[in-house]
Amino acid sequence: MKFVDEASIRVEAGDGGSGCVSFRREKFIPRGGPDGGDGGDGGSVFLVADANLNTLVDFRHRQGFRAERGKDGRGRNMTGRSGEDLLVRVPVGTRVRDEETWESIGELLRKGERLLVAQGGFHGIGNARFRSSTNRAPRQSTPGTPGEQRRLHLELILLADVGLLGFPNAGKSSLIRKLSGARPKVAGYPFTTLYPNLGVVSSGNGRGFVVADIPGVIKGAAMGAGLGIRFLKHLARTRLLLHLLDIAPPDDFVDPVQQVREVESELKAYDGNLARKERWLVLNKRDLLEPADFERRRTGILERLGWSGPAFGISAVTGEGTGDLTRALMRYLDQERREAAIEPSATAPDQAVDNGGDWHPLA
Repeated sequence: MKFVDEASIRVEAGDGGSGCVSFRREKFIPRGGPDGGDGGDGGSVFLVADANLNTLVDFRHRQGFRAERGKDGRGRNMTGRSGEDLLVRVPVGTRVRDEETWESIGELLRKGERLLVAQGGFHGIGNARFRSSTNRAPRQSTPGTPGEQRRLHLELILLADVGLLGFPNAGKSSLIRKLSGARPKVAGYPFTTLYPNLGVVSSGNGRGFVVADIPGVIKGAAMGAGLGIRFLKHLARTRLLLHLLDIAPPDDFVDPVQQVREVESELKAYDGNLARKERWLVLNKRDLLEPADFERRRTGILERLGWSGPAFGISAVTGEGTGDLTRALMRYLDQERREAAIEPSATAPDQAVDNGGDWHPLA
């Protein structure tokens, strides 16, 4: 299925039903009086976070959604039935804005969470409610109010604990394949990853975390080079970034330190908060070097960068060093969760929800 992370839709809540003007007409009961009932409320439109969805592609084909109108009131004090609310399923992690004002309406970050995006109209009043001591035969009623209508901009931002960052061919896809059950495309040419991938890493005893792999970032991405910086937003909700670096580039003209600087520059150009996020350096492809050569290169890179944070040497192909990396990630995330009082499974995308909603495209 094609990965789509932005969409525009139109939502219309149902109008309220109108009140009824009616008078009681029964044999042997003179001057029965008014008995017009109220109308029903219009149905509202809710977005519901569904963990079974991971893209907004459905909204490319269905862009209009309308809730049911409230029924009109009837005689004999019969109230009209309220319109049913409409539940529109969206992926967990969806951010919602009003397309005209760009006002933020809300975010859906947990499975089953609901967000009201269009309020149904209020019911009209029947003439029975207007009866008084001075107005025994009222002939007035009120119509239902219109339901709210809106154009919405939906933006999917993936939920993950750890984000993979780096130049194309740094080994991000190979690493997520080694750590999790995800199977992104891996090949010997740049930009084999064309859209983000998620993988769930299990460390036993029901513990684990989610890793996000995005397309490679290169110099000039902020100006549209390569795949640009469109997918960097999917790292915004992560707790930790792993910056992968090819320590054994096939070309002597490729400077790993310069690549790190270029990625850092693109992060700052995109979002200062993302650039300040906790970031670990992962030196990949150590299996292509002799141990002594690897240590020499590792020491030189860290010294030139002035790197004081965690740094790991791994091989995403053979798995060398990935066990130490996984355990360190688990310790860090456990500590983060304890401090933030977040359940370990809060961001796991593999839990389903059945919201019972239906799709109702507009005619």
